[in-house]
Amino acid sequence: MAKKKKKLSPQEQLKKVMNDPILWCGNFVKITNANNELVDFEFNDAQKHFWKNKGRYNIISKTRQLGMSTMMLGVMLWSAHQSPNSQYLMITDKGENTQNLFNRLKMMYESIPDEIKIKQKRSNKYELLLENNSRISVQTAGNKELGRGFSCQIIHLSEYGFWTDDAQERGLVSLEQALLKNEDAFLCIESTSNGIGNKYYEIFTSAEKGHSKYKSFFYGWSGKVHRQMFKYEIQEAKQWAEALNHGQSYLATKEYFYPNELELYEKYDITIPQLLWRRYKMSDIGEDKFNQEFPISAEVSFIQSDTGFFNAEDIAQRYNYLLPPLKVNEIGKDLPDNLAKYYGNGLYIYQPIKSNERYFGGIDSAAGLKGDYSAISILDSLGEQVAVFYRNDVPIYKFARIAYDLGMFYNYCMYAIERNSYGLSLIDKLRREMGYLQVLRFNKFDKIRGVIQSEYGFYTDNVSKTRLMNDMKEAFEEGIILINDRETLDEMKIYVERKNGSLGNIEGSTNHDDLVDATALAVQSLKEDKSYI
Repeated sequence: MAKKKKKLSPQEQLKKVMNDPILWCGNFVKITNANNELVDFEFNDAQKHFWKNKGRYNIISKTRQLGMSTMMLGVMLWSAHQSPNSQYLMITDKGENTQNLFNRLKMMYESIPDEIKIKQKRSNKYELLLENNSRISVQTAGNKELGRGFSCQIIHLSEYGFWTDDAQERGLVSLEQALLKNEDAFLCIESTSNGIGNKYYEIFTSAEKGHSKYKSFFYGWSGKVHRQMFKYEIQEAKQWAEALNHGQSYLATKEYFYPNELELYEKYDITIPQLLWRRYKMSDIGEDKFNQEFPISAEVSFIQSDTGFFNAEDIAQRYNYLLPPLKVNEIGKDLPDNLAKYYGNGLYIYQPIKSNERYFGGIDSAAGLKGDYSAISILDSLGEQVAVFYRNDVPIYKFARIAYDLGMFYNYCMYAIERNSYGLSLIDKLRREMGYLQVLRFNKFDKIRGVIQSEYGFYTDNVSKTRLMNDMKEAFEEGIILINDRETLDEMKIYVERKNGSLGNIEGSTNHDDLVDATALAVQSLKEDKSYI
């Protein structure tokens, strides 16, 4: 027989409410809803999820109007009431949002019952100071003194992706220093995406991969929260769709929905009316802007088809079907010890190895001094990417042994190697010292003597690099190759034609294009279809 829960006394109930910001806001704070009515501030599922799973440093990518900034104001009010002498900072992207959020803060504070509310000592411009000396300040990004003089329990950076580059870089440094060193203090960066060339993109993608002190969160437009928040717009979309369909129900015919819409419907927690809402919104702002403002996934939120070298929609769609790398016992044969130690930490394999298959690899080498990465990408004879290796801490003599072992593991695969810089050392070690003969030769003119020369490796200059990358672009977009590695797709997403006409990644401290180069070289190896043994 189930044991009955002990009924809490009024004092115990009050203590429970006072110790939980979700309960505290739900009982004591009011906000305005979509009809401009004052209602109890009940956290939605996304807000609850963040609060229960946050870390010390957090970064949120999200769809519009989920109420994350409102939630953070509520948490700040709760904490300010519980902790005397505490300080809180809300930073916005522009002045009008600073005004709006401070007005919202005042309205929320004024809604608190007098029996619970700590009286305010003063309310200066954009700052609420309570009689217990706790203060909540709402400021605008770009102020050089941002965060100075504060020792904060909570810091929230709203729409960080839309701050100026300088404000993103310098502001975050000073704000991190303003965070208190106790276990409950936390900082949160929150934004919809704003392209791929800024600090917000760098921090979020690094956090997603587990390479950052920040913990990443994503909240898209699928699910119950969106259906609640956009209830009236979804109803409008249904009426709009039926009018376009000559008054017939939008469920009347299966052909009404496009394949990509049905894919979303099957993969995510989305209703048919939500799909219609998506089409309704896109009719005004287009797909790119919709994906930025209302992303369904973090990958989609950063896709901008007018900036990248590779087709953005193809990359976005490929993300939806990626499978995880194989487990060691699924590979098909034992990895050599020199490779096994890197598996899952630089080396990833996506298809079981076949003894009668021919494989084609591309190699882009670096110094191994924690700058650029040394990368290998391997394709099978059908063009499917079956394995990758990338590390930035392996010196060239060790990388040569890795390339040798991986090439022999893949049935003595043919390598196309970039011969610029460290590539010459790699080619020399592979061929002369290790006897690895499957290094592809390429023809080029001796521009002085006018004769064709054949040399090991692919020499890249502005002309040959353009040809190399255009071949990969065609192979990817025409379905000649299949990319299985997420990191390769991530690099393709930020691969652009720069202002000076050169091709490469959007410049940033954490942005790389080594796997793109390695895969492009593997395409050349596949295209040549040669074997020297």
